[in-house]
Amino acid sequence: MRYDDRGSGTVLVLAIVVVAAVLAATLAGLGQVVAARARAQSAADMAVLATASHLRAGASTAESCALGEETAHRNGASLTACTDEGSGIVHVAVTVATTFGTTTASARAGPSSAR
Repeated sequence: MRYDDRGSGTVLVLAIVVVAAVLAATLAGLGQVVAARARAQSAADMAVLATASHLRAGASTAESCALGEETAHRNGASLTACTDEGSGIVHVAVTVATTFGTTTASARAGPSSAR
């Protein structure tokens, strides 16, 4: 073994450890964003169903959207839009905050005759 090659294996191992750590952090962040997107879509689906059913029961648009906002909040999201499109069709949009920014989702509900 030559003396001038001493320690080169240590440098290589350290480089591999750093690359593995960066890769693990990137994958963890990606997993967080994917989970937030799924949570946002679930919150949007639940909020639009609550809003549409409340609107169908005869409540006003404001009351129905307030219920949708509460439903979204209970599911970890913030309601950003709630629109009564007429004919019993409701559209909502929600956001969920993550470490890497916000993710959004939207949902639409109404009677099958309005497709």
